[in-house]
Order: sequence, then structure tokens, then C-alpha cells
Amino acid sequence: MELVVKEASLPEAATVNATITEFDRVFDAPYFSQTIGSKKHLIIVAYLSGRPVGYVIGYDKFSDGSFYCWMAGVDPEHRRKGILKAMMTYFNSWVRGKGYEKIKIKTRNNRREMLSYLVKERYNFTEVEPQENIEDNRIMLEKSI
Repeated sequence: MELVVKEASLPEAATVNATITEFDRVFDAPYFSQTIGSKKHLIIVAYLSGRPVGYVIGYDKFSDGSFYCWMAGVDPEHRRKGILKAMMTYFNSWVRGKGYEKIKIKTRNNRREMLSYLVKERYNFTEVEPQENIEDNRIMLEKSI
């Protein structure tokens, strides 16, 4: 099976998003577009044998020299195949090439696979946003590139 990672459209990312079972709701292209607005952004989709199986959406949220990795996911059927790593390699290269100094990302305490990946990739914990349920705490991380 051939893995191809490339820039794509919001509707393509939304197609993959609909397969991500951990998310509380399905996010569609208009929602993505509304959040990103006119900010500089990057939309990546990973295709396995031509089928979209993963996505990453990032944008210049903070205007502080960092680029925010806002949404990411891999279809549960295709996890543990290096898809997230391939997408993040592309993401990091693109962000670095545009002159950004850091990548920031926020995840939840209950997203253990993502937390494990981020720790392994040397992201640093910078902030915790407490929620009523500790499993839902938001954890902000960043990495210099």
C-alpha cells in the first residue's frame, strides 16, 4: 500500500474527520473554515492507496512566531502504520520552511496515544487547562523547530 501525504482541501480533511471516533462530534468543512478564517494555514491529508486516511490542519493562531497544529486524526482502521508521523514530518518541514520557530498543539488528557506520540517527538508541556472531568483537561505543548 502506497502512502502519500500532500496538501489538500478542507472537505477532504472533513471526510477523514468523520471517521475519528474519539471526537465528540463531527467537524465539517464550514466549521474548519470558520475557525481558520483568513489566517495563514496548512491542510494536509494522508492517502493510503488513494483513500484519505489521515489529516492535519494548522494555522497561525497566535502571531508569535509559532504555528498551531489545531486538528489531527488518523482513521482508526489505519493507525499504527506511521501515518501520523508521515503527516507531522510534512507539517514540520512546511512550518520550518515558512520561517516559524515553534509548533504549538493542544490535546486532551484522555488522548493518550497523541500524548505519547508528542512526548516521544520531544514536545514540551507548557500549560494545562483544567476541566470539570480531569480526563478532559486540555494540555498545551510546544516544540522548537
